Amino acid sequence: MQQQKPLVEALQKFQQQKTMSFHVPGHKNGQLTTLPSIYHNVLQMDVTELTTLDDLHYPEECILEATKLLQQTYDASRSFFLVNGSTVGNLAMIYATCQQGDTVLVQRNAHKSVFHALELVGAVPVVLAPEWHEETKTAGHIALHTLVHALAQYPFAKALILTSPTYYGVTAPHLQQLIEQAHAYSIPVLVDEAHGAHFAASSHFPASALTLGADVVVQSAHKTLSAMTMASFLHVKSTLVDEERIAKYLRMLQSSSPSYVLLASLDDARHQVANYTQADYHALMQIRTQLIDALRMMELVVIEAADPLKLCIRAEGYNGFQLKAALEKQHVYAELADNEQVLFVLPLVTADAQLTYQKEIEAIRHAVTHLQKEQPIHKVFPTLDYTERVTCIERSRATKQQLVTLEQAIGQRSAQSIVPYPPGIPLMMHGETITAQHIEALLHYQQLGCQIQGEHDLTNNQLYVMKED
Repeated sequence: MQQQKPLVEALQKFQQQKTMSFHVPGHKNGQLTTLPSIYHNVLQMDVTELTTLDDLHYPEECILEATKLLQQTYDASRSFFLVNGSTVGNLAMIYATCQQGDTVLVQRNAHKSVFHALELVGAVPVVLAPEWHEETKTAGHIALHTLVHALAQYPFAKALILTSPTYYGVTAPHLQQLIEQAHAYSIPVLVDEAHGAHFAASSHFPASALTLGADVVVQSAHKTLSAMTMASFLHVKSTLVDEERIAKYLRMLQSSSPSYVLLASLDDARHQVANYTQADYHALMQIRTQLIDALRMMELVVIEAADPLKLCIRAEGYNGFQLKAALEKQHVYAELADNEQVLFVLPLVTADAQLTYQKEIEAIRHAVTHLQKEQPIHKVFPTLDYTERVTCIERSRATKQQLVTLEQAIGQRSAQSIVPYPPGIPLMMHGETITAQHIEALLHYQQLGCQIQGEHDLTNNQLYVMKED
């Protein structure tokens, strides 16, 4: 058990001194703010790199102690606090392992931040198509034979980038074998484990990629742990990746004025994982079972993933956006909606949390009652069945782009990434050849009212494509 919270304790001790501020930030311990009073206590902790409070980029005191405890909790050789989200972790691990022109193997349904990092570095992505996960009706993970085929074609690849679990809580069934296959070629494995920060809390949860041999793992501590939004972890355990290069790029990419409120929440989240007990797990599963039973009594379909904190909820005959809208009218907010379902993300409940879902269950019941008075709208979503399991996406030297109609775009190379959000997984990537399947899926997203990120003119049904010289 790890009882101490070095960074939290240092901040509390500092605040108790009733210090006088002639330093940044300008709100002066919350005295000069027009924010509502609820913010004032937090602002007293919003300080900077002062004596006894250490330095995130060159830690020697409380931050060093806190990160060493984090390292022990996750059994890493080195761990880092991230205050710019898992995005900065993905950027740092790719910058630390890849250079311009390098070939990188990457799971096709990776987060947009992974592809942004590859574009910034100038690496050439070889995308590996995932298998379809029938239970959740979503893209899952790459098959072992897909990776074997890719390694035979690109044995000189500089990294393999995987995502596990997916946004929907689906874990890679052969993750350890995938890692071992890459290591046989001395290729480091970088894993975006944004949704798996809680896996280390209990042996009942799926195994973390770090435990299974991955070289670098990034986790969003704010998604399922108690940390604040943007607060994340990065762990290294590798003979193939230089820890100092990771540290170097984190110093370059993270803010030089990190939020101590976020850092304290990371210290607290680590403490939560390190002290999670069997009794806590049983409390979680009890309240989860009660929720699932209540949802099924309402004739909702509940799909359980490998990660017990993720639940897919469906209303037969209705699409996920209809269910989401009905829930929000009752002030119940799901994580996301898609054609089939809404996604619920449960917290890492502890035995002393005093958490029940009675109020939420009643609100969901009202939402379902109102939904059933609406016209059912549910269409089969066009599945993107990638015939090419391994595709190299060469960046074009062409800098010019032009707007064309969706029909004209078929067969041309996309000049932008087109990203339905959430979950933030590109439908089309910059440089990717646009297919009829892409356009069909895009039109379906539009009909459902899904937010589409990227540079486009979808109001006039136009996309930017590369204009080759």
